[in-house]
Amino acid sequence: MTAPAGPAERHAQDAARFTELVESAGPDDWTRPSPVAEWTARDIVAHLVEWSRGLLGGAGIDLPALDVAADPAAAWKRHVADIQAILDNPAGRVLRNPHFGERPVDEAVDEFYTPDIWMHTWDLAEALGREPDLGQDRCAAALAQMQQVEPMLRESGQFGTAVPVAPDASPQDRLMAFIGRDPAWSARR
Repeated sequence: MTAPAGPAERHAQDAARFTELVESAGPDDWTRPSPVAEWTARDIVAHLVEWSRGLLGGAGIDLPALDVAADPAAAWKRHVADIQAILDNPAGRVLRNPHFGERPVDEAVDEFYTPDIWMHTWDLAEALGREPDLGQDRCAAALAQMQQVEPMLRESGQFGTAVPVAPDASPQDRLMAFIGRDPAWSARR
């Protein structure tokens, strides 16, 4: 598979993988527990939809709230279309945020939101009893980048305490452990 060329393409690829999982979920699957403490499968979708829509307010983009609780799949699909439209035509918009300053909106989404979709794909796959595969090379690269800024990431409160794993654990397992997930957690067990 060729690596996506830019923010719009990266979002389209990662959102498509997440969407496949969303579409595979049945009505009873949304209340299943996830590897994120106290979150269900529905909560994973709600997290991705709600925080990113709020973030875009910093670029003057006011997207309407979506009812994830009523229909997670429909809300997710609408959300993906909304975000993809912004990335396909960023129109020179700049996102202003007190934590990271000013960035072109497509770059901000690419740096902060699209990787969140990618990592939460693991969570949703596990919650739904599917085998997650984020790509070992991509996991190794992401882990190396995150380790360089570990103190900042830990202080942000966005990640849990690292979980110990064996030295020979796969890059995916090491990445998930780094962000506070237990790679041995499974709804299948």
